[in-house]
Amino acid sequence: MDFREAVRIQEGLRRDLIVRDDGFPENIGTIAGADISYARGSPLFYAAVVVFKYPSLEVQEVATHSETVTFPYIPGLLSFREGPALLGAFEKLSAVPDVVLFDGQGIAHPRGLGLASHLGLLLGLPSVGCGKTRLIGEYEEPGEEKGAVSPLFHEGRTIGAVVRTRRGVKPVFVSPGHGMGFDRAVEIVLACCRSFRIPEPVRYAHGLVNRVRQGLSSC
Repeated sequence: MDFREAVRIQEGLRRDLIVRDDGFPENIGTIAGADISYARGSPLFYAAVVVFKYPSLEVQEVATHSETVTFPYIPGLLSFREGPALLGAFEKLSAVPDVVLFDGQGIAHPRGLGLASHLGLLLGLPSVGCGKTRLIGEYEEPGEEKGAVSPLFHEGRTIGAVVRTRRGVKPVFVSPGHGMGFDRAVEIVLACCRSFRIPEPVRYAHGLVNRVRQGLSSC
């Protein structure tokens, strides 16, 4: 697959995105965090998916997967590089989570289909992107208090929210992935942030997948 074909796939999938709460579970019972790890220059990617009870955030299930990646690093096409390993981890879960949080972008993406949107569509699950940095868009800095929110705009449209998850720390960049509206996406991210800047499901998945890559965990 080359760059042009990948872009055509993104543009086709984008038409199927649902960016509203229609069909969203009224009561969320489980939420998953997903992340990737790899050594610089290595084609072997490791993925972890951790399912939590919601809203208590007790770990319920863990799945990991490793896979050799052939798609090159191209900005804006991260899902084609990281997606296969993540999908492999999701396939190992014994139960399907109600919602998935990804360390990456949802619709706050140059073609409106970041990692969280792409995989949310493929999995058929409501998903949220929570990035540590901005990919596109303009915004005003949110207030300093936890829960302060500022809209993220691109070409006159709202594409996400800049959210302060802890007082005095940098905000995160939240955008709906699939099957999710803006307000619910922000609500879920804030509910999953306890003592740290990053939502607990993603933070836990990040730590786990790095331990697996380093051979410190066999989960």
